[in-house]
Amino acid sequence: MSRSKFGNFWILNYMTKKEKIKLLIYELAQLYPNPVCALFYSKPHELLVAARLSAQCTDKRVNLVTPALFARFQSLEDFADAKVCEVEEYVRSCGLYKTKARDIAGACKILRDDYSGIIPDSIDELLKLPGIGRKTANLLTGTLYGKPAVVTDTHVIRLSNRLGLAHTKDPAKTETILRKLLPEDESLNFCHRLVFFGREVCKAQNPKCGNCGLKDLCVYHCNTPL
Repeated sequence: MSRSKFGNFWILNYMTKKEKIKLLIYELAQLYPNPVCALFYSKPHELLVAARLSAQCTDKRVNLVTPALFARFQSLEDFADAKVCEVEEYVRSCGLYKTKARDIAGACKILRDDYSGIIPDSIDELLKLPGIGRKTANLLTGTLYGKPAVVTDTHVIRLSNRLGLAHTKDPAKTETILRKLLPEDESLNFCHRLVFFGREVCKAQNPKCGNCGLKDLCVYHCNTPL
């Protein structure tokens, strides 16, 4: 028990999840005081495009692809009018490129025709667009409109389980759990911070527990043999 400055035994056995998440919010804010979306964009529709490309693909790869893509298709209308086969050539290295190119062109066409070219601020409306799931819808409403949002990407799901906040790999269930725990004004930043922490420290393979600033709050670490 002495290995923890917070007292691992008390945290694991007596602290409520809401008490723990307050500590996690504080600790992550010290590590990442100014969290931002990891995807590069300068226009609202570009965030939608980049987010669709990020499915089963790293943000790093997407950020390498989008500069040329956004230079070629500079507006939502350009994407709406684009030939899918041309979009495919720009996004080929992102994986599942045929489906992603079709969804991007289709979503932009719907946005142009039915929403006057404006990204909806409602998750329910965003879910009507091809290729847009809850993760992307939360990212868009949270980032573009400042609404409470829980973006359950692979890092958020993995860390939520390791930290003992959730016990599921299902994105929708993880979102529901975190929404109940997180203050609304902290939810999006908390997810952004978990993404950066997951990339840098709490990796899927060989997490850097020895250099982890959250290890005293982590069920995974506390259950790992010394």
